[in-house]
Amino acid sequence: MKKIGVVLSGCGVYDGTEIHEAVITLLAIARNGAQAVCFAPDKIQSEVINHLTGEAMAERRNVLLEAARITRGEVRPLAQAQAAELDALIVPGGFGAAKNLSNFANEGAACEVDGDLSALALAMHQAGKPLGFICIAPAMLPKIFAIPLRITIGTDIDTAEILEEMGAEHVPCPVDDIVVDEENKVVTTPAYMLAQNIAEAAAGIEKLVSRVLVLTE
Repeated sequence: MKKIGVVLSGCGVYDGTEIHEAVITLLAIARNGAQAVCFAPDKIQSEVINHLTGEAMAERRNVLLEAARITRGEVRPLAQAQAAELDALIVPGGFGAAKNLSNFANEGAACEVDGDLSALALAMHQAGKPLGFICIAPAMLPKIFAIPLRITIGTDIDTAEILEEMGAEHVPCPVDDIVVDEENKVVTTPAYMLAQNIAEAAAGIEKLVSRVLVLTE
């Protein structure tokens, strides 16, 4: 059975992993006969947001503990992830990708990416194993890789310009489709960068998971 690493960034769209994107990803992996192996950084998240009001809260929460809410406790520290144990890697979106896995939300093109995630993604790529990045998560790819990649975050012009400034080739993409960099085995999809509901998000994510699994062959 193929083992697909899934890197989470907390729990909740505004300060962690987008929950719909994570659950759709895990469900699609299972339905394709593969096994998800979940990871998250064991660190304090950058901020905590009240998901009813959108306001910041005076709390401290751990990214790993929050991610465990989504995975029913089945999640390991990202620092323990090894490329050798995985056949592919998928990173759902949510602001956690831009706040906890990186600081793209605040720094844009000058952002830095979590060192453990960078090391894992690079090791996967060097081993010829595919990567899938969802929603805003593809914004980390130009920082992880020194090579230009064909990626998408949908149709947001401002964000696309930042990615191209970082060295990526941004490809506009509708919510229900994917962009595949065949040479580098990198698959991206807009999901909630464009989706108006969970069904729209699912269409692209399910395609991404299917293509990632094909690329493991």
